[in-house]
This record gives sequence, structure tokens and C-alpha cells, in this order.
Amino acid sequence: MTSGFLFVDKPVGITSHDVVDMARKKLGIRKVGHSGTLDPFASGLLILGVGRATRLLEYLKDFEKTYVVKMKLGVITDTFDLTGKIVEEHPDWNLSTEEIVNALKAFEGEYLQVPPAYSAKRYKGKRLYQLAREGKIINLPPKRVKIFSIDDIEVRFPEGEVSFCARVSSGTYIRSLVMDVGYRLGCGATTTYLRRTKVGAFSVSEAVRPEELSLVNLKDSEAVMGFLPSIIVSEEQGKAVLNGRQIWIQGIAGLDGSFNKNDLIRIVSEEGRLLSIAKAERSSRFIKMLLRKKENQRVAKLLKVFGD
Repeated sequence: MTSGFLFVDKPVGITSHDVVDMARKKLGIRKVGHSGTLDPFASGLLILGVGRATRLLEYLKDFEKTYVVKMKLGVITDTFDLTGKIVEEHPDWNLSTEEIVNALKAFEGEYLQVPPAYSAKRYKGKRLYQLAREGKIINLPPKRVKIFSIDDIEVRFPEGEVSFCARVSSGTYIRSLVMDVGYRLGCGATTTYLRRTKVGAFSVSEAVRPEELSLVNLKDSEAVMGFLPSIIVSEEQGKAVLNGRQIWIQGIAGLDGSFNKNDLIRIVSEEGRLLSIAKAERSSRFIKMLLRKKENQRVAKLLKVFGD
């Protein structure tokens, strides 16, 4: 069965689901999904799972994201970006570069963020943007997000266009961040450009355009999931894993990487084949001690098994 990941450079103007549909048609495979929505207004890296790899997409959703952003000062829209209706204009703003930079840098760290009313987030089974277009504005409770860094800040006068690069936690809305920066500055702001350049360690430089999609571009699941540490099991234990048997010290052939109790890990064969995603019940350090003492304890719980 064909399985793996595709890195796509999504253009502006189409939805993430549009890209999934294009991949299904071009590859002739129905089982395709994506790891996280990218707004039609935004461009950049979208990770698709194909075949069995769709079952791994949930483990890619919590990666930090990196965006290149442009915002316009003195304008507020209902969608928090230039596609929306202008609801306020403050053309008489008078701010220095230092004030703008300081306002942006003030958001580094954790803060409570309210999702925009026009977003793909679901409320009672419907997308917020669908409800908003029906005139039903849903105010969701704020969510704690983290802004790891805001760098490469440039301000263009007198246009009031500000560009920057933001590295943020999963679930952060850049449009809301821009809106919050605008409120802090007192003049309002809206997003005019948004491009996702990285998802975790994966870069848009590795991606292809939707029209270029083919099985040649398929990335191996084992390689993509290599960010997770692993327990390597013997051939006999590997067969047992595929039948749902949990991971015990007896049958472990080695470890790759370090991990703590409750961390996500891979269970792989000695040949490097991904057998399962599991939850560690012991740290890698503790497991090494058990291996030395030959104490046969259970050390991991299977979450998803990947058979033939």
C-alpha cells in the first residue's frame, strides 16, 4: 500500500481541503489528509499524509510554526486580514519604529489569545467562518498560546506596513496576534500577508506546488517521524507488537534517543521499520537500568500499530 507524507507549498486563494482534493486526484488515492489547516488567505507549508501515514498526522499537529507576516497599521477588519470588511480606520497614527518594535516584542512569551471569529476552528460541528457568514459571531474563550520569538522586524513609513518573522506554538492565530499588537499600539492593525515557512524542523523549501504533486515527492514515514525517540525491538517482539502485545524489557534490542516517562516514542524493528507509536511508561534512563539488571518490566503502552 502506498504510504508517506507530502510537503506542499500551498498558494494563496485555496483551502487546505482543496489541496487534499488535488492530491487525491493527481495520485489516484482516496486516503489523504492534512496535519493542520492553513487559511485560504495564507500560503506556505502544508503537510499531507497519504495512505497509512494519515494515522500519523495527529502527531505532527503540535509542532511549533514559523510565519513571515506583514501587517498594516491604522486599519481594523472583521476578519483580522485584508480580505475582510474595514470596521475602523485610524490614519492619523503617530508611532516611532522603536514603539512598534517594542509592542511586537512585548508579546514574546505566553499570553491568552482569543481565536478570530472568521477561522476554521469548529464550534458545535461548524466552522467559525461559516457561522460568521451567517451573522452568528461566536466569541470563544481565550486560549493560552506561546510566542517563542518575533524577529526580523521592518517598518515602512509612511505606508505603516510592518513585516516580521514569528515562531509560535501550535494553535496560535497570527491574525489575532496582529490584532492584539494593533490594540496595544492604540491604532489597530490588520494582517496583509501571511506565509508559513516552517512546521517544526520541516521547511517550505522542501515542498512542491500542488500542480507538481506526484508519488515521486512522497516522503518516507519512518524518516518524517524520526523526530521521535524510539525503542528498537527484536524480530520476535516486533511480531508480537503487530498483534498488539505491549512493550516489555524482554525483547528490547536497543534505544535510539532519550525520553521521559509519558513521552511519545516510536517502536521500530531492527531494520528501522515503524511498528507503532507508543507512550513511554518509563524513561530511557530507567529502561537502560532495567536492561542492565535484566528486570522484565512493562515499559511502554502501544497507541497505534502499523501492520502491513
